[in-house]
Amino acid sequence: MKNLRFIFAAAGVLALSSCSQTTRTTDKNKVVADSVAQEINSLTAQKALFAEMEIKDTIKIGDLVQLKFTVYNKADSVMQFCKWHTPFEPLISKYLDIKNESGEEVAYKGAMAKRIMPPPASSYMKLNPQDSVSMDVDLLKGYAINDAGKYTISYNSENMSGLVVRDSVSFVYIK
Repeated sequence: MKNLRFIFAAAGVLALSSCSQTTRTTDKNKVVADSVAQEINSLTAQKALFAEMEIKDTIKIGDLVQLKFTVYNKADSVMQFCKWHTPFEPLISKYLDIKNESGEEVAYKGAMAKRIMPPPASSYMKLNPQDSVSMDVDLLKGYAINDAGKYTISYNSENMSGLVVRDSVSFVYIK
């Protein structure tokens, strides 16, 4: 909670510093903004619970387009994350953005679940200290990946699951 309070406070400082009546940026404002940005990046880097995605570099049309999603707990205590909008539940939400090399988004064709908020306790997964858990998902079951080409996948549901996925992954779909 302390981290969230700091982030909200930092966002407020950034918002207020950008509301100046002059269009000049003073050195003092720049120093404050840079300091806040560095602190936010530091907090994100220190987050003990994060995920990574892996996929084969090249996949033949007709084969599974299998994405491996791994969650890591680098903390010294048990941590938990919401499994909604992750591969740890059936494919019932669009938690990935998949784009072709032209930047066009691949259509999501899976189910879209309506959720009650806040998530019930049963929607969370616990992960022991210094442990990880992985799940594979066949992207063809939820996304219309039909044409040969290069595709980039990024995770879009950090706000729901609480998981940070720093990097996108790419693959080439060939005939």
